[in-house]
This record gives sequence, C-alpha cells and structure tokens, in this order.
Amino acid sequence: MALLPDSFLIVGAKLFDGHRFLPRSCLLVIEGRIAALDVRLTPPAGVPVVEARGGTVLPGLIDAHVHVFPGTLQAALRSGVTTELDMFADPSLVESLRQQASSDPSAADLRSAGIGATAPGGHPTRLVQQGLLAPFPTVAGPEQAEAFVAARVAEGSQFLKVILEDGTTTGHPCPTLTVDTVRALVQAAHAQGLLVVAHTLTQAHALVAVSTGVDGLAHLFLDEPLSPQFLDAAVQRDVFVIPTLTSLAARAGRSRGHALAADPHLGPALDPRQRAMLEMDFPGGPGALADLNHAMSTVAQLHRVGLRLLAGTDASSPGTAHGVSLHDELHLLVQAGLPSAAALAAATSAPAAAFGLADRGTIAPGMRADLVLVQGDPERDITQTRNLAEVWRTGRRAT
Repeated sequence: MALLPDSFLIVGAKLFDGHRFLPRSCLLVIEGRIAALDVRLTPPAGVPVVEARGGTVLPGLIDAHVHVFPGTLQAALRSGVTTELDMFADPSLVESLRQQASSDPSAADLRSAGIGATAPGGHPTRLVQQGLLAPFPTVAGPEQAEAFVAARVAEGSQFLKVILEDGTTTGHPCPTLTVDTVRALVQAAHAQGLLVVAHTLTQAHALVAVSTGVDGLAHLFLDEPLSPQFLDAAVQRDVFVIPTLTSLAARAGRSRGHALAADPHLGPALDPRQRAMLEMDFPGGPGALADLNHAMSTVAQLHRVGLRLLAGTDASSPGTAHGVSLHDELHLLVQAGLPSAAALAAATSAPAAAFGLADRGTIAPGMRADLVLVQGDPERDITQTRNLAEVWRTGRRAT
C-alpha cells in the first residue's frame, strides 16, 4: 500500500499545544497539515505510526530575532526551529534564502525586515566597514521616512525595524535616529500595514520607541533596572518584547556559547561556522553599561504584568548560533521566572500571533505540521527541549 505523503500518526506523547501542556495524546498529520488530536486515533490507510511514548510534541519553534546568512536556515531546522524572523539582512540574500526555503525541506521558513532604519553612521554601519555587511541606505531625518519605508516594501520586507542605538551598552558610540524620525518611520510603516520593531538596548531608548508607537522591542534593555515609567508605558501601549537574553549575556561578558557548544545534545548539530559564532566573545568597548541581572529581573516583572514576551536570540551575533541558542533562551526565560509553558509559548504561539503567522505556532486541526518531538518532559525540565528526536516542517521529516 502506498504511503500518503507528509502524513503520519504520533502516538503516546505528551503535547504542548502552544499554550498549555496536554496529557498523553495522539496527533494525526495528513499531507502536511494537522488533521486531528485525541486520546485515541486509528491511523488511516497509508499513514505510518510514530511511537513517541516518553516524549513530548511541541509546535515548531519560532526564533523571533535572528540575522540570516547562507546555511543558517538549515542550522536552525536541525535544532527544531522551523521559522526564523530576520531583523536585518540584505534583501537580495533574503529573497534567495526565501526561495530556497520554499522548496528545501532541510531549511527553516523565513520572514524578514530586510534593511533596518538607522541614522547615517549609525548601528550597524560599523559592520559595513568590517566587510560583514553590504552598504545599505540610511535615514537622515523624518522627511526621508516615507520613501525609505516604500523602498523596503518594494524589496519585500514583511515588517520594519527601526534602530535606536548610541553605543551606551556596547562601548562603541554612534549616531542614532531622532525621535521625530522614528515617529515618522512608524507612521509610514503602519500606513503600509507593516509591523514595527525597535532595536533598543537602553531603557531611555526603549521609552522613546514605545512613545512613538512601535509594536515591539527587538531586545530588552540591560543598562539599568526597570522603571515604573517604562512598565506603565509598555502595558498601556501593549508592546511585545523580545528579550534576547542569550545575546545580552554575551554583551554583558557572560557568554553561554562555550557551554552550548559542549552540550551533548546540541553540540553535534553545529556546523563549523555556527560553532565559531558560539565561541566568539562579544567585542565590547570601554565603558559599556551592560548588566544581565537587570534584564533578567525585568523579564520577571514584565511577565507578572502580562506583557507579551517573544523568544529570540539575535543569532549571528557573537556568542549565539542559529537553532541551538533558542534552547538556551528558553532556559534563561525559565531561570528569570517564567513557567515552562510560558517560555514555550514565547517560542511558538506568541511570535506567531504577534507577527500574523496564522498557520503555525499552535497544535490544532488545520495548522501547518511544523512539529518537534523531544525525549523527556520540558514541563518539568525546560532543558529537555534539547533532546530532539524528530523535527517536521509541513509534515516533512527534517531530521
């Protein structure tokens, strides 16, 4: 009997549906879509059975902050990340990788901001000088905002990133966008139907970004403790926050990359380039104000008031790697005080909802069969997400 393509029945596993853990259940996938889940299901003709007793099935993980390069989508999928949200990349590269991902079952899916909005000479133009990025357009003032956004839309950007960065936390001073320019960019992007995410690493810049109407923050600040002023503004505006704790740890001189590279579950999946990035120290300059403890404490307080938290890694930055670092981000979110279910929601249903990815992020009939099977129970021990048994993207086995 011929097997149905991209179809299977998982039996015996615990489930995390994107919001909560469910007891041992069966999950039926037919031709790349979730067809049913129940305590008992009988496999239709031509559908193989995956015995998963002792394991847990999760929605495919979503990394809400990365920077893509050739090979990184494959690295992500090997570690259970089925979708990556890129926050700054050359649009020609993005288009090439997006086309590749559409036909390559070994690559994660991709959404991208393309070129982010920054001031002339602002972050990350230093990377252009180092030969790590191609030259890109900048925004000198609010009068250029509408044309800049229109150009990004024409290039295929799916959201806009604005960059408020003066080097306070890195020790590398640089110019940054004015408040009026950020506000004009936000208005122009929203008029085009684009979500706006702000790069901020200080609380002062985070407050500016929130006041201009951005939808979310691409990092959490790490220069000082959370203030009531920021907390009130963030709650009132209902912004989401992508803490990127694993990247902030590297910025604060507490990189977790070497430990991840040595992890017996994650280490073997690393290619040489990803291993080198994990083991690279962040090149901070003198006088950098960066304290991971501030960020960890702030995460706990934001969670307590119900602010939306999305898991992201800033992968391709020093001390991180695509795919594997998201498992560390989950661990750090739990260490900061989130229950396992909330941490996993931050890497599944929350980014899917925030970025309008209506076909993924949860396990429910009709959704894409982007799935991860891990051995063990991440509800009890979040590090069990590292013990990958199977990864599927639209029902196709990737491992």
